[in-house]
Formats: sequence, structure tokens, C-alpha cells
Amino acid sequence: RTQRCVICERDYETDDMAHCPAYQGAICSLCCTLDARCDDLCKPDAHLSAQWAALLRRLLPRRVWPTLDAGLGHWLLLMTIVAPALALLLGLLYHEGARSLADEVATSEAAAALLPLLRSSFVHVYLLLLVIGAVACWWLVLAHQTRRVAQEESNRQTQALLSEIASHRRTDEALQQAKLQAEAAQRAAEAANQAKSRYITTISHELRTPLNGILGYAQLLEADEAMPPARRHAVQVIRRGGDHLLSLIEGTLDIARIENGKLALDVRPMRFRDCLHEIAHLFELQAAGKGIGFACDLDAAPAVVRADEKRLRQILINLLGNAVKFTARGEVRLRLRYAHDSARFEIEDTGPGMSADELERVFEPFVRGSAAGDAASGSTGLGLTIAKMLTALMGGELSARSEVGRGTTFCVRLFLPELREAALAAAPAQAARTGYDGPRRRVLVVDNEDADRELVANVLQPLGFEVAHAASGEQCLEHVARERPDAILMDLAMPGIDGWETIRRLRAAGFGDVPLAVVSANAFDRGLEHDVDLPPQDFIVKPVRLPELLDWLGRRLALPWRTAPAVTATPQETTPPDAGQLRALQRIVRSGHVRGILRELDAVEAATPHSAGYVVALRRMARDFQLDALARQLERDLARDATTPHTP
Repeated sequence: RTQRCVICERDYETDDMAHCPAYQGAICSLCCTLDARCDDLCKPDAHLSAQWAALLRRLLPRRVWPTLDAGLGHWLLLMTIVAPALALLLGLLYHEGARSLADEVATSEAAAALLPLLRSSFVHVYLLLLVIGAVACWWLVLAHQTRRVAQEESNRQTQALLSEIASHRRTDEALQQAKLQAEAAQRAAEAANQAKSRYITTISHELRTPLNGILGYAQLLEADEAMPPARRHAVQVIRRGGDHLLSLIEGTLDIARIENGKLALDVRPMRFRDCLHEIAHLFELQAAGKGIGFACDLDAAPAVVRADEKRLRQILINLLGNAVKFTARGEVRLRLRYAHDSARFEIEDTGPGMSADELERVFEPFVRGSAAGDAASGSTGLGLTIAKMLTALMGGELSARSEVGRGTTFCVRLFLPELREAALAAAPAQAARTGYDGPRRRVLVVDNEDADRELVANVLQPLGFEVAHAASGEQCLEHVARERPDAILMDLAMPGIDGWETIRRLRAAGFGDVPLAVVSANAFDRGLEHDVDLPPQDFIVKPVRLPELLDWLGRRLALPWRTAPAVTATPQETTPPDAGQLRALQRIVRSGHVRGILRELDAVEAATPHSAGYVVALRRMARDFQLDALARQLERDLARDATTPHTP
């Protein structure tokens, strides 16, 4: 067993070590021998001063001990040495002087007469030297005590410094340990975040694959003009449910993209004023369907600004949608203040409001307020989270203030620079496409899901396309080598070689000029870095929007589309029926029998054709089971009819 010397910092055997009170640690015998600064603190009883003090304590009474400790003991010790030494020295000199005097004086009587004088002189000299020696001894005692106090203070400072160094060493070790723990926690958090992203990617792919068939065939059925109205309504319900599920998936993916830094803004000139009025009109209709008011102040909106229109719409729609959804009575207000390229939106409602605790967590994902009844409304708690993250991504700020029972106000601040000289041409409305002119084009659909291949075939074949199928990358390569297609729609997740590898092999085989679009249920793949030089415009996310697919084919194949002639819709009258019919409707609405309400509305529409538009709005509310809003609408119309003068 060994110990380390605190002076030379080397390891020695325990038998060669000793504890040093001066250095407060173990030192080796060599360092103990060479170091004289410690003043032998390890052997306090070996000092002469210590032994003399012990002797005086035995000889003198206890009441004088404090005086001895104050320096008198050391002075007495010095005087005990100095006084005899002076007496001995002067005695020798006296005897030598007396002998010399006896030799020099002729008679002994004269020498005897001079000896007292010589003795008296030596006594006076001795007393004088004794006084000087006493003063010098006292000065030496004071100097010694001063050095001792200074040394003690130096030892205390050294010990304090060593303690501080040891404390800093322990603190540094604790900080290093905390740093290691923090790094381990960060790695665990990053691993958990990556696992979450992988899970979101996987579940998104698994949900989008069946949803592609649901929404795709719902779009095909909605386009069938021969479908009965009842079946068309059922298909619309299916499509709305699929759209809602798709919005949940997109919301979750948006959060994951923003957290991973993979969501890029598409900033370009946009018609700001028209966009705001369009959104306001949309929610004005929703608010009217619920029987609440909707007011907006958009006079300060500039015509054109530079922004990401899709994300700006998403922020406002999420906030306004929440406000309308959770407001049962009163109104919702949308205000805009615009100055110096800075826009401030305020969305105020008269809903139930939120407590302080709910307001602190309102922007957290999947948090739903209890006062607003989010669970009953089907809210997932993602809308405000996405709005907050998108606002921050656009360099803005989203805040909220609320009071229970008095509603909530959300404030959005964004930097939207105005483009004063921009001239944006309005995009023409896309008419229904019935085919294209020119030779028939061959499209190869590569997908391992039969339903997805059949869906694309059902969409493209009626338009004049020849559609070929391949269930894997190997079949795709064989088909392209045998018969060159005009366009390829490629899935990514396939057995065998995946879509990326298939694209690489097509490029290597000389088919890189064939227009190719990736059709994948994994929305994250659009932003991934790859080596096939595929632009984002050639990436279509499932569920496939049929207009998006046709737009891509028309753009890449330069197709001259044939469209159906535009049908001008005859505006329907929205005049309410007479008071008797309104009261009959009111009685059935109070019963809550939805089918009876629909039959009564059909009868009213048949009896009063001028109220067809009015009946359509009421029928929509009844089918959506908004019976309270329907009852309030009837009450307002009855009250309006009672105050309107009738012409005799």
C-alpha cells in the first residue's frame, strides 16, 4: 500500500510517510528533512521555548500563566541566558583588570585602594548592558511573536487556498459529471425524437395508403353526374371524413417537419386582400350556420404582399376555425392592423374562455381545453400548436389572452412586406377535363398495391391514356426495356428494389429522359436528399389529388386538354317561405326527427320554388345535425317576417 506525498506528489510506502500538520497531508521522509519552513510543527514539545514554558508553569502560580504566554516567558528565558552571560564576561574582564592593576601599581596598598573603584565601574557597566540586553531581548521576543503570527496567518491562508482548490476540483468534477449526464440525456432525447419522427413517418405511410383509395374513389364517384342525390351525399360524407383524417395526418407531419427543420417556406407575391376576404367569407357562412355573428375589419389590408400564402392561410384558418367552433353564442371578430410592412391580426370570440392554467398550455400539442369542450367537438389539439410553430417559422409572434366566461383573443404579428407595383394575373378557373388531343399516351404505374394501380387506371383510361401496371421495381425495368412509356408514376416502398433504386437503374439504362413522378405515401421523402436529381414538382403525395395528377401529366407531356363546356349555374332564390311553413318546420325541428325535417324541406321546396336556395341551406344544417342553429335561423326568420309589412 502506498501514499502520495503532498509536496513532491510521488507515491511512497506507508512506512516512509508521516502526517505533516503544516501541509495538512502526508509527506515523505526526504521532503520532511529538506523542508525547514514548517518549523517542526509535528514536534511542538521539542522546542526549548515549550520546555521552558512548562518549567515556569510548574514554578509559578497559575494566575501569571497568561502573562507568560503573552511573551514574558520567552523574555525571562532570554534574560536567564543573557544576564549570566554578561556577568561571566564582565567577571572575567574584572579579574583580568585586577591582575593587570596589581602588576602595574608598585605597592599593594595602592592596588587595594583602586580595586573598589574598578569593581564599581564594572558593576555600572554590567547594569547598563543588562538594561540594554533586556530591551534587546524584549524586541527579539516581539519580533519572534510577529513572525509566528505572520506564519500562522500564512499557514491559514495556505490552508484556505488548498481548501478552495480542493473545492474547485470537486466542483469541476461535479460539473463534468453533470455535463456527461446532460450529454447522455440529450442523446436520449435526440434518439427519442428520431424514434418519434420514424414512427410518424411510418404511421403516416400506413394511413395514407388506404386513404389514397378512399379519397380517390370518392373523387371519382363525386364526378359521376348520374349518381342519385342521396348517394352523392353519402359519398360527400365519405370524402369529408377522409379529408378530416388527411388533415390530422398533415398536421402531425407539419409539427414533425418544423421540429426537424425540414419545412421550407414558399414565399412569393400573393393577393393579400382577396385572400383575407375569401377566408372571411368562408367563416361568415360557417358562423351563420351556427347562428352566431361574424364581423371583420380588413380595410387596412394591402392588395399584394410577399408571403407564403399556404402557411398564412393555415394560420388564420386554424385560429378562426377554433373561434367559430367553440363559440355557441355571440360573435367572432377578425381585425387587421397594417403599418410599415407589419401586419397584426386579432381573432376575438365570445366563447367560454380559458383559465390561466389552460392559457399557459394552449399551444402545446394535443392539449384540449376543458372549458371549451374540445373533446366533444372532435378537436385534436393540433391547430393552435401548428399555428404557433408556423408563426415562429415565418418570423412572427402568436399570443393569446383569455378570461373565463368572456371569450378569447389571439393576436398574430407577421412581417408582410407590401408589393406596391406587383401585377398578378388571376389564374383562370380550371374546367373539367374530358380528354386530350393528339396521339394516345402510355403511362406506366409502378405500385405494389393493386388498389392504387386500379385507381390511377380508372382515372386516366377514360381520358384516353393507355395504362400499364408493374407491381415491383423489377417488373418496371422489364416493361420499360420492352415497351418505352411516355410517363412513369413510381411508388417508393416496394418489395425487392425500392423506388429510388429503380429510378437509378432507369437512368443508368438510358431512360432518364422519360418523365417520371414519384407517388408516395411517405410525405417526408419529398424533402429528403437523394442522388436522382428529382425536383419537388415531380413528387406527388398520397392520397393523390386527381387535379394535381392531371396537372403534372399535362405539364410534363405538353397535353392540349379537352374540357367540358362551362355550365352557367342558375342562381337560386333564397327567399324564406311564408310564416305557416316556417312554423311547421319549427315544430318538426323541436322534435329532433332529422328525416322528418328533410321530408318537410322537400315539401317546402316543391311548394315554393322561389325558396330553393333557402331550403338548400337549411337542408345542409339538418344533414350536419346542427339542429340548434337551424332552430335559431327559423326564429330569426319568423321574427323578421312578423316585423315586415305585407302588401294587401
